[in-house]
Amino acid sequence: MLAGDRRALERAGWTEKLAPVIDTGGGPPPAYGKPCAAGGTSSFKAVRLAARLALSGRARAIVTAPVCKQSWSLAKTGYKDHTSFFREICPDALMLFTAGNIRCALVSEHCAVAALPGEITRAKILSRAKKFCAALKYLGIKKPRVALCALNPHAGDGGVLGTEEKTVISPAAAALRRAGIDISGPLPSDAAWARHIDGEFDGILCMYHDQALVPLKLAAKCPPVHRTFGLPFARTSPAHGAAFDIAGKNRAAPSGMIEAILAAAEA
Repeated sequence: MLAGDRRALERAGWTEKLAPVIDTGGGPPPAYGKPCAAGGTSSFKAVRLAARLALSGRARAIVTAPVCKQSWSLAKTGYKDHTSFFREICPDALMLFTAGNIRCALVSEHCAVAALPGEITRAKILSRAKKFCAALKYLGIKKPRVALCALNPHAGDGGVLGTEEKTVISPAAAALRRAGIDISGPLPSDAAWARHIDGEFDGILCMYHDQALVPLKLAAKCPPVHRTFGLPFARTSPAHGAAFDIAGKNRAAPSGMIEAILAAAEA
């Protein structure tokens, strides 16, 4: 079942034969191929409806299409992205990405690089690491081995390149180990990723968005899937953006959405 603006879906090639649709349109039609308030309103209404259906038990899983954060901002939805919306349902929901045996999660999420030092806190590392281990167990790994990335190059190099490793990340890692979690680090992110891909770790907890997504997309042999772990229903999404630059050109690959739908069906 699809939830969305029927006009936009028809323009993209949807017909009644493909799947039933719940029309969330009614306002101004979304602009095609660019951010706009109407598009933000339309996509937000679809996500909100899907969540209500899942919470009521009428759906077991949600697969969300890529969202344009600028459009959500123009529409004044009150949310920056999918995850901030889903945190209304589960405050400690985790952003998790998988592609075969590659699994990574984020401590900070969609934030400016300049804001990272304030985003990386001991409490957040503890919460995200524990949730990540629970997610790995849910995915079938009985005793997860986790790599914890440093924030700075060379893990701070003894404080020469930054002190967050000494003051925040290492104390959090020590507390996690005392709690019985098998976590190594903080490790330089290049070394952590190499060791994860070699199979030494079952998952890698990254400090920020591109520290996770760039290596993941380079190393993955299949399209990565974004999962929101901790919700009372399965939620997946392709791990790519809206790609307005190729809208309507018949160039968008469906493989990411296919992988997300299959992951939701298996959850």
